[in-house]
Amino acid sequence: MWNYAARRILMSIPIALGVSIICYTLVLLSPGDPIQSLLPPDATPEEIAYLKKAYGFDKPIPVQYIYWLVRALSGDLGISLQTNRPVFTEVMGALSNTIVISVGAVMLAFSLAFVLGTIAAYNAGRPTDKIATTIAVVGVSIPNYWLGIVLVIVFAVNLGALPASGMGTKGSTSFNIFDWEQARYAILPILTMSLVPLGIIMRTTRSAIAEILNQDFVQMLRAKGLGPLAVLRHAIRNALPQVMTVMGLQLGYLVGGSILVETIFAWPGTGFLMSKAILTRDVPMLQGAILLLAVTFVTINLLVDLLQTAVDPRIKRT
Repeated sequence: MWNYAARRILMSIPIALGVSIICYTLVLLSPGDPIQSLLPPDATPEEIAYLKKAYGFDKPIPVQYIYWLVRALSGDLGISLQTNRPVFTEVMGALSNTIVISVGAVMLAFSLAFVLGTIAAYNAGRPTDKIATTIAVVGVSIPNYWLGIVLVIVFAVNLGALPASGMGTKGSTSFNIFDWEQARYAILPILTMSLVPLGIIMRTTRSAIAEILNQDFVQMLRAKGLGPLAVLRHAIRNALPQVMTVMGLQLGYLVGGSILVETIFAWPGTGFLMSKAILTRDVPMLQGAILLLAVTFVTINLLVDLLQTAVDPRIKRT
């Protein structure tokens, strides 16, 4: 298994390299000049040229990329054009905030989806199955940004039960999920982000368990006199690796694609950070955030593959 992990890590290097090339060039080729946002409208050409040289924007794009890549390999992703702070520090702080609500959303979705999907598979074709399938379709179909706005209107505006935005009380410098006064700020973002993975994981669970329940070895277990719960336990264990794969992918998607939800709730994660970087043309911040999110996605998938082996020893990783 360790050889497999080492090989996967080596395979992730060209993936990260390709992502870095794409994100670097696309960001630089997008409309607008990042230097203009740092200068007054009446800036002279000499001032513009000086600032471009100071940030390295006066060199050809391939040369800029090589310099940036060499620094990135040492952990230096540059300096933010807006905050004048190291990009790595800013992105890692935002990434930890994103992981809080992403992990919470996936765990909530997985718990509900696995139970509902198992019930639907065991009662395939019955009204219970149809109700669970409808929930899954609704979960996949409703846009999460629309759901976020609705939740804010209901729970924050009308009921006043939960805060509408932010990550904690005014003046707080860190987030503690075990402190209710801070944890309540994460409830609405977690509920919003959990709807799509709830539908996807539920459909996967239902399909995987229903397929296993129709296999020959399950019929043999029933013929030997095993009760319904014992048979279902065997089916769940066989379906778990497939469900875990989907759960890992959903976690990666939430970490990398939470920009709309975080913007709605003003949650200071990577999505909110990138939205500000896009509006202010903070190129170093945007490039660093995309690169770290890509590395995080690859890492999550590697961990899920290794965890599958621990759950089901039949899966060989060589």
